[in-house]
Amino acid sequence: MIKTERKCVEILRILKDHEEPLGAKRLSEIMAERGFVLSDRAVQYYLRYLDNAGFTRKVGNQGRLLTEQGLSETDQALVDDRIGFIISKLERLAFRSTFDPLTGTGDVAYNISTVPEEWTDRVTAAFDQVIDAGCGFFNAYRIIDRHPKVPAGHVGFITLCSITMDGVFQQQGVPVKVAYGGTLAVKNRKAVEFTNLIGYRGTTIDPLQLFISSGLTAIQPLVTTGTGIALANIRQVPLPAESQVRDLIAAMRNNGFVLPVEMGPSVFNVQPDPHRISIVSYSGMNLIGNCVELGIPIKTEIGAGNIQFSKVVGDR
Repeated sequence: MIKTERKCVEILRILKDHEEPLGAKRLSEIMAERGFVLSDRAVQYYLRYLDNAGFTRKVGNQGRLLTEQGLSETDQALVDDRIGFIISKLERLAFRSTFDPLTGTGDVAYNISTVPEEWTDRVTAAFDQVIDAGCGFFNAYRIIDRHPKVPAGHVGFITLCSITMDGVFQQQGVPVKVAYGGTLAVKNRKAVEFTNLIGYRGTTIDPLQLFISSGLTAIQPLVTTGTGIALANIRQVPLPAESQVRDLIAAMRNNGFVLPVEMGPSVFNVQPDPHRISIVSYSGMNLIGNCVELGIPIKTEIGAGNIQFSKVVGDR
């Protein structure tokens, strides 16, 4: 294990998540998103340390990549500390989301996906299938070709992250907990039950990405026949906040959000909680899952950051 600060391990984790080389400036930006505020010069210092340790290698002027030794070190380092990392990232994004559904203004949390340019039309068709079937989180997306996270020869797709909902609730003083990510069985366009659930507070990876990569979804059958398995999240709010939350959700629907699938103290086959309201919503990752099922080579960063709502729907 590396005998230095957590910052080195965080840099290794970031490099592991990216196939392309990353320079100090981009690493500094991503580190800031994860709660580590470092100057470009400070990042350069840590990179030199990691180079000398054999964990990273420099690729010309493009930046650094992980070595095999660095990949092994990343998998082993600070295992216990990784527990809860995902929820911490989502909580930061929620805190930075300032979207006001009454005015339709403010910042929302987003995911970013990239594909080679030649796959653009197939991705838009796959995304539109999910939106038309009503099993996405939001009814629009943004296509971009210029963005620090979009490699040359690729096109980017910005989709809204459901953590935006948490930001809305928090802005209005409603405590909210992202409880579970799961796969939701749907029959004849009606949600029936959860087939898998993973708690966000006990996982090192995003549950929805795990379900997609494990082949546990059936989104393509769902959007074409009305029967399949979609990705969904469960959030919980205090029971006394139910009326306020229903009003906020109605305002979000007026802005293009698709929710809830179900809401109440007891939802589907989930253990009831007499003190909390559970809110089930389809995940924006259903758009990505549909692409994966269709064999499209799409790569997605969940919770990539925050962006003005108008930049997603500006030309709608």
